[in-house]
Amino acid sequence: MKYVPILIVFLSFTIIQINAQNKKTLNILKTQKAPKIDGVLDDSVWINATDAATDFTQFRPEMGVVEKPHQKNIVKMAYDDNAIYVGAYLKDNPEDIQKQLTSRDNFGQSDFFGVILNPNNDAQNDIEFFVFSSGTQADALASPNIPDQEDFGWNAVWDSAVKIVEDGWIVEMKIPYRALRFSNDEVQTWGIQFHRRFRLDNSQYSWNPIDRTKGYSGIYHGELKGIKNIKPPTRLSFYPFVSVISESTEGETDNNFNVGLDVKYGITENFTLDATLIPDFSQAAFDNRSLNLGPFEQTFSEQRQFFKEGVDLFNKGDMFFSRRIGNAPVDYEDLEDELIDNDNTKEDIVNNPDQVKTLNALKFSGRTKKGLGIGFFNAITEKTQAKIKRTDYIRNPVSQNITDSIITYRDRVTESLANYNILVVDQQFRKNSSVSLINTNVTRDGKFRDANVTGALFNIIDKNNKYNYNGEVKMSLLNLEEGAKTGYSSKIEFGKVSGNYRYNIGHELADRKFDINDLGLQLRNNYNNLYGEVSYRIFEPTEKLNNLRIRLTAKYSNLLNPGRYTGNRIRLRISAQNKKLMWFGTNFHTRIGKQHDYFDPRDTENNRFFTYKNLVTNTVWVETNKNKVFSIEANLGAATLLDKERDLFGRWFELEPTVRLNDKLRISYEYEYDRNKGGRGWVDTNDSGDIIYGQRDQLEIENSLSASYNFNPLNALTLTFRNYWTTVDYDYDLFTLLDNGKLTTASGFNIENIDFDPNINFSTWNLDLRYSWQFAPGSQIIALYRNQLFNEDTASKDRYFKSLDTLFDQPIDHTFSLRFIYFIDYNELKSVLK
Repeated sequence: MKYVPILIVFLSFTIIQINAQNKKTLNILKTQKAPKIDGVLDDSVWINATDAATDFTQFRPEMGVVEKPHQKNIVKMAYDDNAIYVGAYLKDNPEDIQKQLTSRDNFGQSDFFGVILNPNNDAQNDIEFFVFSSGTQADALASPNIPDQEDFGWNAVWDSAVKIVEDGWIVEMKIPYRALRFSNDEVQTWGIQFHRRFRLDNSQYSWNPIDRTKGYSGIYHGELKGIKNIKPPTRLSFYPFVSVISESTEGETDNNFNVGLDVKYGITENFTLDATLIPDFSQAAFDNRSLNLGPFEQTFSEQRQFFKEGVDLFNKGDMFFSRRIGNAPVDYEDLEDELIDNDNTKEDIVNNPDQVKTLNALKFSGRTKKGLGIGFFNAITEKTQAKIKRTDYIRNPVSQNITDSIITYRDRVTESLANYNILVVDQQFRKNSSVSLINTNVTRDGKFRDANVTGALFNIIDKNNKYNYNGEVKMSLLNLEEGAKTGYSSKIEFGKVSGNYRYNIGHELADRKFDINDLGLQLRNNYNNLYGEVSYRIFEPTEKLNNLRIRLTAKYSNLLNPGRYTGNRIRLRISAQNKKLMWFGTNFHTRIGKQHDYFDPRDTENNRFFTYKNLVTNTVWVETNKNKVFSIEANLGAATLLDKERDLFGRWFELEPTVRLNDKLRISYEYEYDRNKGGRGWVDTNDSGDIIYGQRDQLEIENSLSASYNFNPLNALTLTFRNYWTTVDYDYDLFTLLDNGKLTTASGFNIENIDFDPNINFSTWNLDLRYSWQFAPGSQIIALYRNQLFNEDTASKDRYFKSLDTLFDQPIDHTFSLRFIYFIDYNELKSVLK
């Protein structure tokens, strides 16, 4: 809380508009006859257009280079009462145009043309539309507040066409107003930018020049003038869907038929409501599951489209982890510990669902012309129950032999009905800064825990886009059966964010009660860390390099309570690209001196720690030119401890060759090998409180295959396969963790006299074969076949192929699903009904 005064000081700064550079202007005319979107610029609107965007300038890899004579660009625009239209003539030698077919939002190895619109002209909230020379589309929301600054999970429904001609290629686009958010002003000026990328030499040009050395790209937009008397349409779209799912395991088949609806509704000209009613996520991609030996939970990226799209406001402050919704029930893993097992009664789990069903979800978000953003998110998940079988034994009162038994069943609620909420208020100003207030809330029915987290954030960049100040204060409140628990965290950072040389320094802390994991993701708490980074990058190519970036980071870590030193980290990262478009680099990481790990011993009070010292790891990697028919990515690394008492050595390598047989077919195979000998880690904490450690050798092998055949921009067949296998083999003698962080064998523990065998053989198999067809704008048919296998046992001595045979002996899950989605625009439906 001590940083609240600093926050108030920054908020009190006078809001000063940035001194913008000279902006290009494009005048747009209204047309009474919409052009036909066919890639041919013979419509009257293009012939009569009096203004055009020309004279593009390179900004990557070199800045300020004018376009080549044979690669000139001519872009014209028009509008009517329904849409914005774009016609672009992009000159080039046809043999140089890269046009690999890919799925939507996948840039692949293809040239592209992009239109970036900013209806509020605020330099911070862009809507991007890309068309590739192959005809594929991509679109995104862009903002300096979005991680990596672009959200390609957002999808709009719009139209485009591409035609290759003798001296280049032509793009026509129709962007309906339903895909945009703009005010109801009579006369409007929008921010506008055009991009063109040549995949052959990886160069990129923009219409209005961009200075990559400072600031978000939005401050370099030109202006689109001439839009008059347009009214935001009724932005109401429906996505009804039907899905059929057939699942079979060990000869038993379960068939399901689902009907649902997604709705998008523009409540005002700047605010939109998205809702999914009776959602169906059966076709979401599988998770790359692996063995987790660490103290923290294993997490996976979001695969469900509704939770990936348009969530930039909700992601501020890293307080929203969407996988919490519809995840495993709260008491899923604790159920086994509650079962009765004695001489007279035994309980067994008949069914314990590992996922909670999402009943519905909605998002309300938008931003006013003055930069005020408001977001509200809500989701409801259903009550989830496990089924437990209870057997009560009847015994002979004399001999105590079992003579009969009574079997009953009971339901145990593992997750109650739950309501998830997020409220975000975010004010942008000065075209580069913002302050935010965020609240997340999870309310559960019954005796389950409720959670509330509130955060205040600021991100301020000076008017010259040179220095950045950012920070946050968060407070969590849990309502538990034993009472309320309140925790807090804070973070503050200052840095130079422009030029070749950059730096930042920051401080972060959290107390041991801080917990955001009901709706957020927080791997640990109780920390008090100081960190910093210095970096160097080039913006102009050298004689041999197109790109070079060097980053040196350091971190000094402590517990907050008690205030104990835990460790340090120094990392050097170097990445570069040469003139042949080959990337290469290294990642060197070390922890100097003794490191005290307070989390691996699984002591929730952070009183016990495990000590190791002088960790050193290094990885080198290379990635060849992906424009070639054959390309390859590879990395090689090793890790050890500079400690005469330890014999730790880890080594790993990854190899990923890719073949583009033609513009339609691409195949990529990845092999990963990781061998770690002499590692030490937690095994168990017994009833006496002894923390048992073991020395272990771990071998991991992963095989992955991805292939895609795109018949055209609207039809694609994709294959995704992954087989992951690992063994963990412990030494016979086990250790006991001492209070000073060292290990001893004096307690006499070994793998035979503890309650279980700690050795592990873990393997998974996943295969997805998917066909998708966009038969109309926004409408799709998707057919998916999936099979999966899983096995975990203690056969740590088995080799790969023996383990694979064991995996194939397990029940295989087969899933076939067919999903039909149809896009309905209310305005078009209204016209049809009339």
